[in-house]
Amino acid sequence: MFRRSIYKTPAQLRSMLEPGLITAAALDAVAPLVRPGVSTIELDAEANRVIVERGAESNFQLVRGYHHTICVSVNEEVVHGIPGSRVLEAGDIVSVDGGAQFEGWNGDSARTFIVPGGADAALVARRQELSRVTEGSMWAGIAAMASASHIGEIGAAIQDYIEAQGVSEVSGRPYGILREYVGHGIGRKMHEPPSVFNYRTPDPGAEIKPGLVLAIEPMVTAGGEETFVEDDDWTVSTIDGSDGSHWEHSVAVHADGIWVLTAADGGAAGLAAFGVVPTPLA
Repeated sequence: MFRRSIYKTPAQLRSMLEPGLITAAALDAVAPLVRPGVSTIELDAEANRVIVERGAESNFQLVRGYHHTICVSVNEEVVHGIPGSRVLEAGDIVSVDGGAQFEGWNGDSARTFIVPGGADAALVARRQELSRVTEGSMWAGIAAMASASHIGEIGAAIQDYIEAQGVSEVSGRPYGILREYVGHGIGRKMHEPPSVFNYRTPDPGAEIKPGLVLAIEPMVTAGGEETFVEDDDWTVSTIDGSDGSHWEHSVAVHADGIWVLTAADGGAAGLAAFGVVPTPLA
């Protein structure tokens, strides 16, 4: 049976630049709309407008049974929330996940937002901290990708970062890391091998070398890591009702270093704290 290599050629890596930038532009457009009184379907419409105007298509709509451009997950919903009539409220923690396919190549990225407004300050602070921990763990994993020899080191770096942040004020325990949902390779398809775990495993995983492109996406909760799928067959929520956060970037390894495809600056700002400088694709 024919099996495509998980490693891309330099020309293929360059083909992934534009879908990554389109994905970033769509999330940039959604960001200012995350405010009280806006419905999640309005966020979806804005993301779709940007993707279509850039000559691309939503790769989420190419997933069998899914009919929207993005996933919007609110509060105890961690991932895969379906946009609809739900109206955002001040203080909500909202994860937006989206991607674009352009000329047969894919980008995939997610960000977490806290809805501004007059919400309880302590609640907002806890949710901001959860988002900060999750985003930081993503950058820790991306930074590890710059020097690691195998994919397993990425998951170890993510887990180490999260555990180093101490305990959640909500649960009094370390933040929860989802186990059933993981990162992945990306290229001609949005989801490709290999899997990228967000925690330490005994398997070192595939070798990290030029041509590898991964979607690194920690999913973290303020409480337990156990989840269930809602009756809509998509939305993944925490069993204990604790808040969730999701951050994701698509990252390429090339001959001269790494480049975050779904960040306009290649990841320079996020990687600075880890002493890693991304190198543009030649």
